[in-house]
Amino acid sequence: MKEALLFDKLKEGDVVLCGMCAHRCRIPDGGRGQCAVRENRGGMLYCLVYGRLCASHIDPIEKKPLFHFLPGSYSLSIASVGCNFTCLHCQNASISQYPRQFGEIEGDEVSPAHVVQGAIRGGCKSISYTYTEPTIYMEYALDCAIMAKEKGIKNVFVSNGYMTAESAGLIIPYLDANNIDLKGDDEFYKTVCGGRVKPVKDTTILMKERGVWVEITTLIIPGLNDSDETLREIAGFIKSVDYSIPWHVTGFAPGYKMREVPGTSADTLRRAYRIGIEAGLKYVYEGNVPGSGGENTYCPSCKELLIERYGFTIRGNIIKEGKCPKCACLIDGVWR
Repeated sequence: MKEALLFDKLKEGDVVLCGMCAHRCRIPDGGRGQCAVRENRGGMLYCLVYGRLCASHIDPIEKKPLFHFLPGSYSLSIASVGCNFTCLHCQNASISQYPRQFGEIEGDEVSPAHVVQGAIRGGCKSISYTYTEPTIYMEYALDCAIMAKEKGIKNVFVSNGYMTAESAGLIIPYLDANNIDLKGDDEFYKTVCGGRVKPVKDTTILMKERGVWVEITTLIIPGLNDSDETLREIAGFIKSVDYSIPWHVTGFAPGYKMREVPGTSADTLRRAYRIGIEAGLKYVYEGNVPGSGGENTYCPSCKELLIERYGFTIRGNIIKEGKCPKCACLIDGVWR
């Protein structure tokens, strides 16, 4: 437990206003925020998951997914329990929704120094704050990120983007890359996730403006966010920020509270891919369909195959000094 960052004491009793995520929860004494891991105790807000890891694994960076950020490298991936969303399709609901369902905080005590040393021992070029929403354990992520940067280790968020400008401002000086979920339109966010779309877009813009490498993921769920209209709107927004932002359109698999919803077809992913390319995006990827070719990186100018992938494995990478070796076109990304 650690005193939280970004909260204000309100005049009415011991109520506090949390400014860590875009919910901006008003939390009464003894209550918790929407994330279920930030608790008001006597007018002071505390982060209950500081240094409490529920997951720690070494992953390929491609699993985040990040395709234009140190490809072929490994990342130490960590998470605490809790989340500020209640997505009906959550693939990690057993940890993201645990505090909300049971009221308890689970996890092993691991100091930021041990996290960074673990990344070094594991030969990882980065630490990824992932699996659940890293904004809810920002105090811990921030301390880890500061130490990691001092040791030459990169920092990566895999985030729903539901931050405030203040919380984004805390981590941006130490953050190297962010894969942000852009899940659908505003109605999708309200009915499926328990949020709104505007803060996610605002975070995307801010991260890009401040020099963080950004990639976008949209998990396509049949009947909910797979219409041409929705996909064009998402692609259009990405282009309006920067047409070089990679867009990952990935396949949904039934689970959690959406077990009756069918999985995403390869044809739907291919349609989303075409919509992204027609919108003017330079890099669009089809996820969760290994071997389809939709995960490869091609030169946006001459169409040369630059990085061949199978799932999270790189079979070949001919990018030289950030350029296509055939036509010398600059390939956007962080390559070393």
